[in-house]
Amino acid sequence: MSQNTAQPPRGTGSDMGAGTGAGHGRHDHNRAAAWAAGGTLFAGTLLLVSGIMDILQGIVAISRDSVYAHVHNYVYSFNITSWGWIHLALGVLMVIVGLGVLRGAVWARLTGIALAALNVFAQFMFLPFAPVWAILGIGVSVFVIWSLAWDRRVHHTTR
Repeated sequence: MSQNTAQPPRGTGSDMGAGTGAGHGRHDHNRAAAWAAGGTLFAGTLLLVSGIMDILQGIVAISRDSVYAHVHNYVYSFNITSWGWIHLALGVLMVIVGLGVLRGAVWARLTGIALAALNVFAQFMFLPFAPVWAILGIGVSVFVIWSLAWDRRVHHTTR
């Protein structure tokens, strides 16, 4: 019995990009670029959504502070109108940076991470006033940080 079976040489053909070997093939580079583009699109979109949520939250707090729960003896004791202005300003900045991320601006990646981190803190401090809305905002901001921080193009080129 002969052991001659027709197999393509290692590193070419059907085994490229299948997760075997060192992963230096062209197919692996294309897959990494696709992941990076998808993550950036995801982050930019979530940054826009989070910014719009903050803008809406701010407008409601500024115009009708009776919508939110009134909490007494809270450590972060800004009045609701102040929280509204904070969320409105943060939301406008997040929308601008989200558009920058979607356009591929380099400055927008780090700025987006910083604004999303600030939004996590702002939503945490706003938690007693609108718990469900704040938890949703925290979750979206955490996904934005993850998506912007995990860029496969950066990890691919540093190997």
